[in-house]
Amino acid sequence: MTLRAALAGLKVVDFSNVPTGAQVSQLFADFGAEVIHVEPSGGSPLRAETAWPFWARGKRSIQIDLHDPADLAVAKHLTAGADVVIETFRPGVAERLGLGYKEISIGNPGLVYGSISGFGRKGPLASLQGYEGIVMAKFGACWALTDMAGGPGRPAFASALYASYASSQLLAQAILAAVYEREDSGVGQRVETTLAQGLTVHDVYSWFSRVVAQRYSDGFKQALRVTDGVPSGSLSFRLLIALTKDGRWLQFSQVPDRQFRALMKMFGLSWMYDDPKWSSLPDFDTHQQRKEYWEMLLGIVRSKTVAEWAVEFDRDSNVWAELFRKDSELLDHPQMDYNDMVAQIDDPERGLVRQPGALVRMDSTPAQLDRSAPRLGEHDAAIRAAAGASAPAARPTVIAEAGKPPLAGVTVIELGSYYAAPYGATLLAELGARVIKLEPLEGDSLRYMLPFPEIAALKVLQGKESVAVDLGSAKGRAIAYRMLKEADIVLQSFRAGVAERLGLDAESLRALNPDIVYLSAPGYGEGGPCGHRPAFAPTIGAAAGLAWRNAESAAPEGDSLSLDEIKRTAIKLGAAVMGVGNADGLASASVGTAMMLGLLARRRGAGGQKMLTSMLSSMAHALSEVMVEYEGRPDPAKADSGLHGFSALYRLYQAADGWLFLASPSEKEWRRLTGALPEGATLGADPRFATAADRKANDDALAAALAAIFLVSPGQHWEDSLRAADVACVVCSPGPVESNYLDDGSPGERCGFNASGHHPILDDVPRLAPLVAFSRSSTVAGNAGLVGQDTKKVLRDYGYDEPEIAGLAQEGVIGVA
Repeated sequence: MTLRAALAGLKVVDFSNVPTGAQVSQLFADFGAEVIHVEPSGGSPLRAETAWPFWARGKRSIQIDLHDPADLAVAKHLTAGADVVIETFRPGVAERLGLGYKEISIGNPGLVYGSISGFGRKGPLASLQGYEGIVMAKFGACWALTDMAGGPGRPAFASALYASYASSQLLAQAILAAVYEREDSGVGQRVETTLAQGLTVHDVYSWFSRVVAQRYSDGFKQALRVTDGVPSGSLSFRLLIALTKDGRWLQFSQVPDRQFRALMKMFGLSWMYDDPKWSSLPDFDTHQQRKEYWEMLLGIVRSKTVAEWAVEFDRDSNVWAELFRKDSELLDHPQMDYNDMVAQIDDPERGLVRQPGALVRMDSTPAQLDRSAPRLGEHDAAIRAAAGASAPAARPTVIAEAGKPPLAGVTVIELGSYYAAPYGATLLAELGARVIKLEPLEGDSLRYMLPFPEIAALKVLQGKESVAVDLGSAKGRAIAYRMLKEADIVLQSFRAGVAERLGLDAESLRALNPDIVYLSAPGYGEGGPCGHRPAFAPTIGAAAGLAWRNAESAAPEGDSLSLDEIKRTAIKLGAAVMGVGNADGLASASVGTAMMLGLLARRRGAGGQKMLTSMLSSMAHALSEVMVEYEGRPDPAKADSGLHGFSALYRLYQAADGWLFLASPSEKEWRRLTGALPEGATLGADPRFATAADRKANDDALAAALAAIFLVSPGQHWEDSLRAADVACVVCSPGPVESNYLDDGSPGERCGFNASGHHPILDDVPRLAPLVAFSRSSTVAGNAGLVGQDTKKVLRDYGYDEPEIAGLAQEGVIGVA
């Protein structure tokens, strides 16, 4: 069959009323599935959010009281005819309602049932409410952002939904993979992930840095980003943050040495390489030298306006800096327009709503963005009438083989470097795909970003086979073509023009293999105003508004800032754009979803096609809570100037011995909180806090009252006593984040998030387990290898004999570990 939309014909029922689940079902609605959003009576709380018209576009909805037997029967009828059910209840709630997977799949064995929770269905944190802030606090993210709060001494709150967005993409991938597997087996299954696991996608190399630091404590050390108010390492200079003459912040993007030298030339500092005092730049041994150099760079950037720097950047494409954009300004980025990744949808209640386009641009099965968000009650009668007309026929039970990974037999060829696109392929490797990474003879540059061999790239290489090959040579390309001719997916993330220059562009490869799914996933795009520009996580994060979303309340700008103010704010912005989450992690999660979407579309009859996503467009979806524009839109939640949180009932508080995070925003949770606090009766009787509207109007007073209460006792006392009353409150675990997954007794270890692996240099190593779980299919926790470790084996698999392999190695076409 020929599909008009990738997911046409699929029926999805979404019981979630949080952004996490809403963005999963949005993907399905965007690409043609029939999505019914089940809202509570009176409407979903998401309707009050700025991004509601984005999250709910293309869906139908129905109000259902799940505690009413008649309404519950309607809900069960909907699930009986569904291909996919999505839920984000706390573990056990769906089962108590009679909507658990085992119950509703009895008459619908093909059902794919997707769940997201905060911490999983088992373990010591299973019953804890899965608020983003609670997850961030429990896993050390708030303390890891101390630089954002102004330096050591207290944690900070991040406004960006790092864990929520990543987990939405992980669940989307798992659901798509289960539907893909169902095409063969005929049977669905339960798939699940957690916010706590979603948070881990942002760690590029810190996990294995910690492994090495613990194992070789006298050698390799994990370095601090800032020491005594000055950047500690060279990466902060390569990724310089500085203020212009006209008072705007710029984020530079000069990680490779070639690009950094181009920056030094533009700054008029090339002479420093020949000066004994500075010849090691940008690596310096002393604090004073780093301080002096940093002030020199800040002064140079401040000597020109944004417009003047833009002229300089046009003279050398190896030097690039992005403005720190705010709010929804990303929608005006010229590259977003060029990529056709901004949509305008006419909403009957709001008028024209400007918003991000689809997550991925698909040539053969494009997204269908022609329907607005549903009005409250718009579809209630029609959906209820259909539910009462006839019961869906029970489907016969099918017994399917258990244990096989859902993507067994799928081959992905990876053409890319660093993390933002390649980690998306790592996620598919965990689903059972064979991922062959074609990397330069010297290896992916990420392998060498830390002083200890290999560890910087170890995480992103897990589960992949490394083939070192010179793709610039005719024989090297011939090797690639032989593999690509049989591949299912090719992933490339080159800058604009590189794929065409190498003969690895979509047109060339689809002529070779018409059935291939070709995903281009660059930082910016394949052309246009910025396609040729270097794109690293901080640059994209600044351009998208990630840093400003986190630090807006604490980050001044303007042409009157003093040097000390510039320094302090640059450090805050650095933490805001890279302190915990980053554009690399958010983009990689989106890349995994895009590949899975293309693969399923092909399996359902669409054939091969070209697809495009980018780091920039992925960030638009990751920041969706602010990334919409329409007349009269409500203001998105914004952190206070101290970066404690969004409100008195969702924020950081100081306890007698440290810090804790409280999440008690709903009316029901407020009642539980006042019932559990020693002074709760007084708070509950205070007319300033009588209703939700009163509490909002008197938020500062409520925060002050709660702060005085929490300061009296230790944090663990509050966590234990409030959790006993079913109030979400946790001690802020110390950073770094990876320690809260890796170390003995850590929350991640206790939740079962870890596995074991092997590496040729490090031998046995702890690693994260696959980030999604299936009730019937297995996942794969693969290992990482050295450059070219698998070259011989893979070439043999593709028909090369030993003399041919030896000859290619002797000619320098391939590298063999």
